[in-house]
Amino acid sequence: MTLPSPPAPQTVLVTGGAGYIGSTVCSALEERGHTPVVLDSLVQGREEFTRGRAFYRGDIAEPAVVNRVLDEHPQISAVIHLAALIVVPESVAQPARYYHANVTGALTLFETLIGRGVRQLIFSSSAAVYDTTDTTAVSEDSPLRPQSPYARTKAMTEQVMEDLCRAGGARGIALRYFNPVGADPALRSGPYLPGPSHVLGRIMEAAAGRAPQFRVTGTDFPTRDGTDLRDYIHVWDLAQAHVQAVEHFGQVFGRAAAQGLDDTFVPINVGTGHGVTVRELVAAFEHVSGQALAAADAPRRPGDPAGACAVIGRARALLEWAPRRTTEQAIRDALAWDAHRPSVLTGF
Repeated sequence: MTLPSPPAPQTVLVTGGAGYIGSTVCSALEERGHTPVVLDSLVQGREEFTRGRAFYRGDIAEPAVVNRVLDEHPQISAVIHLAALIVVPESVAQPARYYHANVTGALTLFETLIGRGVRQLIFSSSAAVYDTTDTTAVSEDSPLRPQSPYARTKAMTEQVMEDLCRAGGARGIALRYFNPVGADPALRSGPYLPGPSHVLGRIMEAAAGRAPQFRVTGTDFPTRDGTDLRDYIHVWDLAQAHVQAVEHFGQVFGRAAAQGLDDTFVPINVGTGHGVTVRELVAAFEHVSGQALAAADAPRRPGDPAGACAVIGRARALLEWAPRRTTEQAIRDALAWDAHRPSVLTGF
């Protein structure tokens, strides 16, 4: 039996590579023999997550910074663009900040990269771009209806990316994330923001006594138990999807064309294909941790949709990727990271 050849090593610019997802993506790239070059403003990221990697502190909206990175790493062949502001309620309160950081920043970044000949663009998008009114499974062809400024910045950035690719000879993959949870199984990085807005983070804050209780924000959604439904994907599985996008970039567009899809810009769902409600996530956490959770019902948060789960056939076909880890494994890894985090990060 002939084993497949290992992938050719690549140097990849990872914007937001000091963040939760970005640092995990960098670790996954390194495990496959690739070299990540990190560009991060550290507005939200952690410098500890960049140790041992080429790191540039700066803003994606500053062409001089991006050009410096490219001057010093001319071998960069692709970009994974993750740098963005991501908190939905904050985006409702501060929409201008989100449009400046997420849309204008991406426009400047892509324009600079394409002008310098970097034409393999991978964008961290979101399932929040979809119309999830009926909480059904959504495919890449499902209607779009972003319901918060954050979600609209993702949809707008996809359109910016598509237009620039068509005009500039580049190609773009938009990975539409569902709900990343867990931590790097090797405990190199994981969630770190105080007062997390994502559901598992809020559950863990309450379980650890760092919050008085877990608030179930919204109990009147049109779901099987009234709480919002999400497709929770282990962050390591998500990172592997990025590696596949890098390694299979050219093949993705050949496979897309063979299916009658666009050969310039391709959105791809990255989820598990299974929906979990908030109450079900609480039950899973209690089972894994062996700990009862103090919880209370609360009103919906501004901008929160009812949710949906992913149809992931396109990821299987184009990226040759599929999720391997369960929600329970994500909870175990998150708990292990929470215990390990003070040895990695200062200030905790």
